[in-house]
Amino acid sequence: MLLAAQAAALGFSAAASPGPFQALLLARAARVGPRRALHLALVPLVSDPPVIAACLLALSGLPPALLTGLQLLGGALLTWMGASALKGLVRPAEVAAGGGAPAPERGRGFWQAALVNLLNPNAWLFWSLVGGPLLEGALRQGAAQAGLFLAAFYLPLTATHGALVVAFGAVGRLGPGAARALGGISAAAFLALGLAQLWGAARGGP
Repeated sequence: MLLAAQAAALGFSAAASPGPFQALLLARAARVGPRRALHLALVPLVSDPPVIAACLLALSGLPPALLTGLQLLGGALLTWMGASALKGLVRPAEVAAGGGAPAPERGRGFWQAALVNLLNPNAWLFWSLVGGPLLEGALRQGAAQAGLFLAAFYLPLTATHGALVVAFGAVGRLGPGAARALGGISAAAFLALGLAQLWGAARGGP
């Protein structure tokens, strides 16, 4: 249950945090409406497996000491992301404007969006430093534990993406209060998970 709760928190935080894919997703929803953009919430189910496989292959040959080092880096990354998100709450949200994201016109269609997410460096950083070591630890406990981790991660990830598409497509943009609340929850989750991962690494690894 602890593994599932950790995966679910990571899935929600990843979906709720501004990034290139989220910017494309919301821009598409605003342009074509939620009904025509809702299927894009499933894009990570297609674009992430190659990233996960590559990261697991790289991690499988690493000695325990390096895995612990990766866990420390992942914890530091999550903590930094949480702190940065908290700082961003004092500024207007830039997701809707697509700041730093690929041009929305390039994301037309499911496969174009999948390519955008595949080339998103955030996904590679996450599965290299955070998700990969956790999934590797789950695999050592058994295939069922790994399946539970992935299911618990992707259920809130896709559900949150879908909710954002519906909300953003319906009103054109999230209200400032809702956007700040979502950003605050995401930042707090990243900080808590980052500190927990740093503590786990300090106590002996994944």
